[in-house]
Amino acid sequence: MTSDILTDTPISDATRARLDSTGRSLLRLHKSILDAERAEYEGLYGRVNAGQMLQLLLNDPWFAWLRVLSEFIVQVDEMAESKEPVPRADADALLQQIRTTIQPREGAEGFGGKYHNALQHNPDAVLLHAEVSRLLAADA
Repeated sequence: MTSDILTDTPISDATRARLDSTGRSLLRLHKSILDAERAEYEGLYGRVNAGQMLQLLLNDPWFAWLRVLSEFIVQVDEMAESKEPVPRADADALLQQIRTTIQPREGAEGFGGKYHNALQHNPDAVLLHAEVSRLLAADA
């Protein structure tokens, strides 16, 4: 019975602020990695304009792994800005999912491996990863 009450408890203002901070930090991390990926892509295939870049980000396999971060940013922003009560369990689950997903995994396929490689070549992304990790660990 107690767990049902905790599950339905709306997020506090502090949790909403934490979501907001996490979303902003994820956005900066995403931009840092995207800028580096774009530079590498353009080095191989030539310059692309903003419209082309958006299409690449949405549709090209080169950038597919970054969509994971894009989706997290959207989910966190929607939750932080929701006018409706957000169950604390939903916020905790989302933050845990992000915490688990953004673990760099050397030699792994998919996001973890690509993320590891991105961090190896981008000092700014390393600092932003540390910032996001710190925010995610606040109540872990």
